[in-house]
Amino acid sequence: MAKLTKLLGTAALVACLGGVALAEDAKPAPRTDLGADTVVATVNGKDITLGEMLTVRNGLPAEYKQLPDDVLFNGILDQLVQQTALSQIGEGMMTHRDEIALEVDRRAYLAGVVLDSTAKKAVTDEALQKAYDEKYAKAEPTKEYHAAHIIVPTEDEAKAVKAEIDGGKDFAEEAKAKSQDGAAANGGDLGWFALDKMVQPFADAVAGMKDGDVAGPIQTEYGWHVIKLYGTRMAEAPKLDDVRDQLTGDLRQKAVEDRVTDTVAKAKVEKKTDGIDPAVLKDDKILGE
Repeated sequence: MAKLTKLLGTAALVACLGGVALAEDAKPAPRTDLGADTVVATVNGKDITLGEMLTVRNGLPAEYKQLPDDVLFNGILDQLVQQTALSQIGEGMMTHRDEIALEVDRRAYLAGVVLDSTAKKAVTDEALQKAYDEKYAKAEPTKEYHAAHIIVPTEDEAKAVKAEIDGGKDFAEEAKAKSQDGAAANGGDLGWFALDKMVQPFADAVAGMKDGDVAGPIQTEYGWHVIKLYGTRMAEAPKLDDVRDQLTGDLRQKAVEDRVTDTVAKAKVEKKTDGIDPAVLKDDKILGE
């Protein structure tokens, strides 16, 4: 039922947006007393509020949000009118399966509210600076490598590629013609990287090379590589602004994980699963009709 409701909502909105005509009559002066509980329509006595309309808009794909304001407003309002009228009928048809589904959705939404709030509060200027200092302030310069590779499915193919390059063929042109990954279009160029960003034994092979060397075949889980090392450099620690997004993600993730762990640890949890075969989850008939 939940999937059908979402589908109905989307279809209704698309239909409404497609059929809304721009009003040509003079519009009344804009109201200044609007709030989330402002009633914009009633359906059989049931209020539809401005807050509900905003919630629908916030959940729309970006392309819908770019529509003219009046087109979007009328489309969302018509959708809510339709949903409200249909939901009044649906309330009389509710089954226990439906009640369970609504409760699961309610819990998931409320849990999401808590975790979203937790994640937002975790990211402050002070927290970002502290995370940066702990990770980068005292970090030693690291060695970075600029390399390219040609990756093929078999060792024999890699040996043949290596032989052609040793015989004078241009590495980049060979990569464009024969390499089988996304870097091929750029002549196999992998840019600058630290060794810990690469899989083994690829990283070990690069570490043992000198500028200009071509090595291979080297086997990894992705295939057989022929590698060319263009150069090396010592890289200083990045600036805070360069890693702000990464640190923000780290802070949010840790805050969420800590909140979940702490909340569950403090909760009185009693699992009552003795005698229940895990395979029971395959029996959809338990939910009823």
